[in-house]
Amino acid sequence: MIVAIDGPAGAGKSTVASRLAERLGFRYLDTGAMYRALTWLAMHDGIDLGEGDRLGELARASRVELDESGRVSIAGSDVTSAIRQSRIDRMVPVVARHPEVREVMRERQRELAEQGDAVIEGRDIGTVVCPDADVKVYLVADRRVREERRQAERPDIGADALATDLRARDDSDRARMQPAADALEIDTSDLDVDDVVDRIEAIVRQRSARHLSVGGVDRSFPTDERAEPARPDDGTASGA
Repeated sequence: MIVAIDGPAGAGKSTVASRLAERLGFRYLDTGAMYRALTWLAMHDGIDLGEGDRLGELARASRVELDESGRVSIAGSDVTSAIRQSRIDRMVPVVARHPEVREVMRERQRELAEQGDAVIEGRDIGTVVCPDADVKVYLVADRRVREERRQAERPDIGADALATDLRARDDSDRARMQPAADALEIDTSDLDVDDVVDRIEAIVRQRSARHLSVGGVDRSFPTDERAEPARPDDGTASGA
């Protein structure tokens, strides 16, 4: 089963997707990390980020690896921490806008999706990468809330700079980032992480039960035995 979670920066994709995957016992695929890794490598190698052809060739020659512990590597380097630097934040949209790059990345993402049950988060998973995903979710949030979340994640960057960056990313993503027609849209502005995860988990389990009754294949997931999910006071949904 594939669960696709899309949405803009700061809507909560990463946090929600990783926690949902943990609950369900699914793999978690952070497609944004793949673009970040390629951006890091291109900058490391001194490649002009405006050259789509060269970046596409680099992406095809340098597979991004995502392991089960959440580590990210490319070209033999563990870049898990490096790709979260502010300089990468600023340049990822420049790299991701190239069709040559997106073509290679989408191919790799589909390969990963074919390996079994997964929660995949990104910007066009439900519409382009996995249009046949079993469950599609599109997360949104007020711009003010998204800016606050990004500020909490990047305290080393000024609020004005982060707001400008967020607007730039929204403008860059607008053409290709639209919810799938059959996606469930959830506004996370006033919800904590577990509220969002609970809603998606219920849908996944409902779809799984339906598939089981029709196909007769046991696709049951680990059962969360908590009587009531924990509600951290400051656990509002966040994510890149």
